[in-house]
Amino acid sequence: MPLSTRSHAAALALAMASALAGCNPTFNWREVPIGSEGVIVLLPCKPDRATRALPLGVEAVTVDMAGCEAGGATFAVAHAVAGSPAQAEGWARAWRAATRSQLAGAPATERPADLPRAAPAPPPVRLDTPEGGGLHVLWFAQQRPDGVSLYQATVLGRPSSTEALATFFEGLRLP
Repeated sequence: MPLSTRSHAAALALAMASALAGCNPTFNWREVPIGSEGVIVLLPCKPDRATRALPLGVEAVTVDMAGCEAGGATFAVAHAVAGSPAQAEGWARAWRAATRSQLAGAPATERPADLPRAAPAPPPVRLDTPEGGGLHVLWFAQQRPDGVSLYQATVLGRPSSTEALATFFEGLRLP
């Protein structure tokens, strides 16, 4: 193959590779089911899943998690099942307290949140930290026939897209 033909072929291959790389968006949003009660979340990438024991008050609670990293931030949702509304209230308080304790005194705003079809108790609560690496958390619950499902939706870091936070939190859907 003559040199000029090889140069053109190499340039064409490079152009095709660049075009294909452009087709791979930083935020590739997808619907992901969480738990068995029909909750759907939007995650910006294919999630990894894990289960671990989380100390909530005096109990170690089994928590299922799904999350991934995209655009400079980690997006995750954790899920636990409480046997009663009273247990769910206690776990929710402990979960929020554990998160606040990890902030090491950084300023944070915690306020009631609105999430359609979320259980009224424990109520949805949103926490945001404007400083540092950025932490945005929404805790909410869903009534189940056998208890209460608790959720923690989290964005850690500063996403490269200004719309990513809204897309993630507005993409939470309860049946």
